[in-house]
Amino acid sequence: MTTRIFHNPRCSKSRQALSLLNSRQIPVEVIEYLKNPIERPELEQLLGQLGCSVRDILRFNEPEFGASGLSKDAPEDTLKDLLLAHPKLLQRPIVVHNNAARIGRPPELVLELFA
Repeated sequence: MTTRIFHNPRCSKSRQALSLLNSRQIPVEVIEYLKNPIERPELEQLLGQLGCSVRDILRFNEPEFGASGLSKDAPEDTLKDLLLAHPKLLQRPIVVHNNAARIGRPPELVLELFA
C-alpha cells in the first residue's frame, strides 16, 4: 500500500512528519502540493479519508484567506474552490495510508496510521 504525504518542504511540521516516516523506513510518495496542486476529485477523496470538512484543513490565518473576503462560515463548496485556487491554504502535512489520512499537527499523529 502506498503511503503519501502532502508536503511543503518549507514547513517544519511537514519536514518533521516526513523525517518520522523515513526513520521508520516507511516508503512514502512525497507530493509537493504547491508545485502540483490537488484537483477537486483528489480533494474530495482526501476529505473522506480524513473524515472531516474542508474547514478542518484550511489555514485561515494565511493572507490569501483574508484577501478572499470569505468567512469561516462560507459554504463548503466555496471554501473548496478557494483551497483549490490557493493550495497554500492546505493544512500540512497530511499523510494518507490504507485509505485513511491524518493531519500531522503534531507530526506524531501521522504514526496512528501505522498502529
